[in-house]
Amino acid sequence: MTDAPERESPAGHDLAPVAARATVADRVYQNLRQALVVGKFDPGQMLTISSLARTFQTSHMPVREALRRLGAEGALEMRANGSAYVPPVTRAALDDICRARIALERLATQQAVENITPAELDALERLEAEHTATSHLQNVYEMLEKNRDFHFSIYAAAHSPVLYQLIDTLWLRYGPYMRMLSAHIAPKLAEGLHEPFMRGHRAIVEALRAGDPARAADMMQADIERTQKLLQELCE
Repeated sequence: MTDAPERESPAGHDLAPVAARATVADRVYQNLRQALVVGKFDPGQMLTISSLARTFQTSHMPVREALRRLGAEGALEMRANGSAYVPPVTRAALDDICRARIALERLATQQAVENITPAELDALERLEAEHTATSHLQNVYEMLEKNRDFHFSIYAAAHSPVLYQLIDTLWLRYGPYMRMLSAHIAPKLAEGLHEPFMRGHRAIVEALRAGDPARAADMMQADIERTQKLLQELCE
């Protein structure tokens, strides 16, 4: 009995154009995603395909695909006409997200204590110093981006792709609250409103350096709850 001849995939020669289109859609998606994470859109703001296509200087299709992906992740609410809206903020939704964040980020922090390498720990300390330095520049969005870099370097050090992905999705849904936070913090940087958050980050680094998983997890939870309390007041 002879083996059946191996046949070439009929779509084999059509993959390159698809990949090219996907690359544009991916770039639009990543740009929108990053903007949502750091709170550059207002809660309830409408994002239209036509306006975003003009902004990114692309056709409607990549924008439509990016919005659908973000809608599937819960970062946007989709409408039948193709428009997308940033979800509104509520106290109940905030508390729901924070409960999940605390559970997952405590676990990731504990695993980071066990798995972090000396090079990763040194890099984390540099990020903590960079985050503190941005506070003197009075640039809220840069602070928020450095804050995210600091947190996710810890979650990456847990060496758990599943935990990292779940936490990343929660932060995406947290975006509208970051918008509220940035608007509240911006005029109060000179008053030192950010300083407890900086001290909290330092305490997390010290616990990681000491190899204390319980304290590191407690400090991470305190960091989340500190922001949650401030946002609860703003929601009301």
